[in-house]
Amino acid sequence: MSGFSPVWTIAADLDIASLFNHAHWIVKAVMIVLAIMFVIGVYIIIYKRMYIGRAQSESTKFTDSFWRSRDIEQIYKQAQALKNSPISQMFVAGYTELAKLASDKELKEDREGNLANIERALRRAQLVETTKLENMVPFLATTGSAAPFIGLFGTVVGILITFLDIGASKEASAASIKVVGPDIAQALFATAIGLVAAIPAVMAYNYFQRRIRVLRSEMDMFEQDYLNIIKRHFLR
Repeated sequence: MSGFSPVWTIAADLDIASLFNHAHWIVKAVMIVLAIMFVIGVYIIIYKRMYIGRAQSESTKFTDSFWRSRDIEQIYKQAQALKNSPISQMFVAGYTELAKLASDKELKEDREGNLANIERALRRAQLVETTKLENMVPFLATTGSAAPFIGLFGTVVGILITFLDIGASKEASAASIKVVGPDIAQALFATAIGLVAAIPAVMAYNYFQRRIRVLRSEMDMFEQDYLNIIKRHFLR
């Protein structure tokens, strides 16, 4: 246990408030920007995890209902209730377009044109739902790629200012580790904050991208299945 005492001593002596308060204003600005990016990133991670989770669970529920039920009106009602499912919203868009075409006697005979209209409605709905799924996720990619460099900028500026102060000082002890150590620690703290902001953002971005790709694949498959059903049963 004695081997761990230096680590615990360092952790106990690490005063984050002191590091921030004694830093140069440029380094402080960098720390604030990184802290804001971290807070926004955490909010996005929590929100998108809940949103994409609901989208996946409701899509699974709707898909099961879609293939079990033979009553299209009942399927439509359930699709309206499952508003978080991108697949159910695609169905609503296709059903609405089909009902519109079925009520127009002039368009009713144009089978190919009607099918193209329904396909366009499905594609529009898919684009809208994909945009919702991807909303705010690019910020995580930006944070993951930019935060370490922003933190490094703060570190470079802090160390540069420390060396300038050493050069301007006339005291022989100005370059001692006890004198420059706190200043360098404040500068390095900016890089630490950058890494803290970047690492969860990168991990979450990759996770969400995988989940979104799965949902997009499911939407593509549903579009083809839905169009095949329309061809066989409604546009003969």
